[in-house]
Amino acid sequence: QVQLVESGGGLVQPGGSLRLSCAASGFTFSSYGMSWVRQAPGKGLEWVSDINGGGGGKYYADSVKGRFTISRDNAKNTLYLQMNRLKPEDTAVYYCAKSTAWGFTAVYDYWGQGTQVTVSS
Repeated sequence: QVQLVESGGGLVQPGGSLRLSCAASGFTFSSYGMSWVRQAPGKGLEWVSDINGGGGGKYYADSVKGRFTISRDNAKNTLYLQMNRLKPEDTAVYYCAKSTAWGFTAVYDYWGQGTQVTVSS
């Protein structure tokens, strides 16, 4: 069955960096777009970034553009999110999500369990 397992979260000071990973299994990873979505305490889901199945197309929310980089290694079935210059407002549970197509659909059929990122001094 499809599984998405995030890792790499933790506590970091403002201005610091973290790299999140999402290990995928149970489907042909390179055939589907993938996304990162986050949920801050007491708030709804916020889309962060998309990447298409080939890895050449990427989109970012304005709130993270220039600071976060999404990437994927299709040989390793793994999605990444490099987060630099972190801010307290980046504090959230970060989820990876599988799109229903190779491109960008904003429709997800599987989600990981999430990894907590806390930005605080």
